[in-house]
Amino acid sequence: MTPITKSILTEYEVRKTGKQKQAFRQWLTPILEKNGWSVREEKGSFGARNLVIGDPDTAKVIYTAHYDTCVRLPFPNFITPKSIPIYVLYQIVLTIAILAACFAASILAAVIARLIHPGLTLAGYYVGLYGVLVLLLAGPANPHNANDNTSGVTAVVELALLMPPELRDKCAFVLFDLEEAGLLGSSAFAKKHKHVKKNTLLVNMDCVSDGETMLFCFRRDSRKETDRFRAAFIQDSRIRPEFLTKNYVYPSDQIHFDRGVGVSAMCSTKRGLLYMNRIHTPRDTIYRCENIAWLVEGCIRLTEQV
Repeated sequence: MTPITKSILTEYEVRKTGKQKQAFRQWLTPILEKNGWSVREEKGSFGARNLVIGDPDTAKVIYTAHYDTCVRLPFPNFITPKSIPIYVLYQIVLTIAILAACFAASILAAVIARLIHPGLTLAGYYVGLYGVLVLLLAGPANPHNANDNTSGVTAVVELALLMPPELRDKCAFVLFDLEEAGLLGSSAFAKKHKHVKKNTLLVNMDCVSDGETMLFCFRRDSRKETDRFRAAFIQDSRIRPEFLTKNYVYPSDQIHFDRGVGVSAMCSTKRGLLYMNRIHTPRDTIYRCENIAWLVEGCIRLTEQV
């Protein structure tokens, strides 16, 4: 683990509030600039602040990750990209659980309010209902975000620092804000950089440190790049890559870009079910350094090819 990655994991792992994200950007920017990169912040809707490294408008390939982190939840975001029925079923169960929690909280708050004064019953109902929703969207920060998405951030940062000088004109990097709020940072970037949105190969690293299978999820216009990725990201003792061009689900920032490729690490059951099961909870503590090193090596090879 490099000193910079160690600092991000120990000092800047939580990047949820505006103050926390600003502190992270202010710490990282001079490190990148000292290494020869131009760095600037781009504003977006709802206070988004994307950190842009290099020149994305002239780059042949852009490497991205979201740097904001989520609230602490009692249940994980369980993702099975290749098993869409399981993914959909879990989302349905999760929705029912949230609705049940909202209903129970609203009834309890209404009863307590009625005991205080009958005229407060309706107000108590709404306080309980919306209180749960506020906690889900803007509650306490998750204390551990090793995989989601400190892993993607460190992969992008290490790649920028290790990129050979002769390849730097070919690439750029973006750390997106407000992915957890609904992909708002990447949406703002895509609107501002329309050429990038339609024409530039974009590799988005989201949750890449917990699992030994690395999935590459290609959008339609990036499918022709599959052979390049196979040549660049080579299976070894650390990682088994898998390349998906259809029949998958992985909702992350790459979906805003026509030539987007989403990258994520997956665990596997004995029967071969690929899954992610710790993010959005305090159990998100798995950080496999070998994953990051493997990705950096592969991205450098990919940059040589484009």
